[in-house]
Amino acid sequence: MKVLMIGATGEYAGLVLPELKERGATVRALVHNKHGETVARERGADETVLGDLTDVSSLTSAAKGIEAVFHIIPAFAPDETLLGTNMVEAAKAAGVRKIVFSGVIHPSLHQLANHTAKLAVEQAVYTSGMTYTVLQPAIFMQNIEGAWSQIVQTKRFALPYSKEKKACYVDYRDVAESAAIALTSDKLDNGTFELSSPGMLNRIEVAQLMSEAAGMNVEAIDIPFNEWTQRAQIPEGSLREGLRLMFAEYDTHGLSGGNPLVLRAILDREPRTFRQYITELGGSEAQGCVISQFL
Repeated sequence: MKVLMIGATGEYAGLVLPELKERGATVRALVHNKHGETVARERGADETVLGDLTDVSSLTSAAKGIEAVFHIIPAFAPDETLLGTNMVEAAKAAGVRKIVFSGVIHPSLHQLANHTAKLAVEQAVYTSGMTYTVLQPAIFMQNIEGAWSQIVQTKRFALPYSKEKKACYVDYRDVAESAAIALTSDKLDNGTFELSSPGMLNRIEVAQLMSEAAGMNVEAIDIPFNEWTQRAQIPEGSLREGLRLMFAEYDTHGLSGGNPLVLRAILDREPRTFRQYITELGGSEAQGCVISQFL
């Protein structure tokens, strides 16, 4: 199987690449520049091709001779829908047989721009004539990793929505494995799959898991959105506005889900739990050194 992979250099989507290689796929990575070529090769890509999701002709050229495409779109991009449908159009024009789209759970939630932007992409996938798989993952557990050292230092898990609202999560490694299964077998052909680990957690419960993993008390804190964006150094623009809408929705309703049945059936094992993820994160050697400084 020869796969064109979007997101091979990405923090999360890049996890799909080793799963594909483990299953014997030949991977051509779409990259934006020479640095991306280097990163993709280091991660195991067999080939790289320069292209841009805004340029259908470059995508069509990149997809020539490809059997399957793994597609993911940068969240909160101002033209997210167009970036998504461009790749579907290009894959179809290039004669690609299969497309796997990593979208988001509950794309019909109209309050969430980063969810509804994917509806038109799903429609393009369904009507493309290609064999398809649509994956709809919950919130990525890996979102916490970038803030872990700060959480340990401050002993606070602070976000701009109610700490009492529950949400569903998934370890993106499980999503990556599901994507690789879809791309290299017919098990998930022409299906749409909601991917979640078991249950829902609020931030108080997550902070408790962090406390156990770090060997210290971590407190769940609500902070104003503007303060959070300043700390996170998020400038004005589509990303900031998308996050504002997202956190406002979470503050009112959380994010429902948490049924692991589908993911369990795909993986033929139990999905990774949040407890397992946090325990692994807190027990890593590098983070252990950080933690010890604040005990």
